[in-house]
Amino acid sequence: MISHRLVLATRNPGKIVEFRRILNEVSSDLGGEIANYKIELVGLDQFSELGDVEETGTTFLENALLKARTVSEQTGLAAIADDSGLCVDALNGAPGIFSARWAGEHGNDGANVEKVLSQLERVADEERSAHFTCVTAFVAQDGSFLSEEGIMRGRILRAPVGSNGFGYDPIFQPLGSGLSTAQFEAKAKDAISHRGQSLRAIAPRITAFLDALG
Repeated sequence: MISHRLVLATRNPGKIVEFRRILNEVSSDLGGEIANYKIELVGLDQFSELGDVEETGTTFLENALLKARTVSEQTGLAAIADDSGLCVDALNGAPGIFSARWAGEHGNDGANVEKVLSQLERVADEERSAHFTCVTAFVAQDGSFLSEEGIMRGRILRAPVGSNGFGYDPIFQPLGSGLSTAQFEAKAKDAISHRGQSLRAIAPRITAFLDALG
C-alpha cells in the first residue's frame, strides 16, 4: 500500500485532532476509492524547526493558501491548511480573519470570547446572528492547489456553555439547535460544522489527485 504524508499547517492541537478525525471519517466513506493508499496527516508539531506563517492575506482563501504553500515549500510535502473564523453580523462581519487574535494575543480563546461577548452586551437576542466560515486549501509539491469553503450559521449566546471544542465554540449556537457547539459530541459537530463541510468537500478531490499520482 502506498502512503502519502500530508502536513496540516497548524500547531493548534484541537484543530489537528479535528482534521484528522474528519479526514479519517471521509476516507472510510470513500471506501474503494482509497483502497490502494493511506493518507498520513501530521501537524507542524512534527517540524519544530519551522516558524509560524504570518497570515497577511485579506480573505480566508488567501490565508489558507499562504499557509499551505509556505509549509509545502518548507517541508517538501503536500500540505493542507485552513483559515477559519467567526463572522458576527452586528460587528459587520468581525472578527472574521482576525478571529484567532481578536483580543490581541494569538490563540487566547478565553480573551477572544470575552471580547466578543462584551462587544455584543447591548445587542438584542434577535440581532446576534453570526456564522463560522472555513476555507481549506490543499497544495501539492508541484504548487497546484485545491480549495473548498464551508459555512455554519447560527447566533451568539450571552455566556459560554459547554466544554467541548475550542475557540468560540462555547458561545456559538448553530441554527436549529438548542446547544452550543461546545456541547456537541465530536461526530455530531463534524456533521454540521464549517470545517467538517469544507474538509468533506475537499477530501474526495485530494484522493482523486493522489489517485492520479499512482
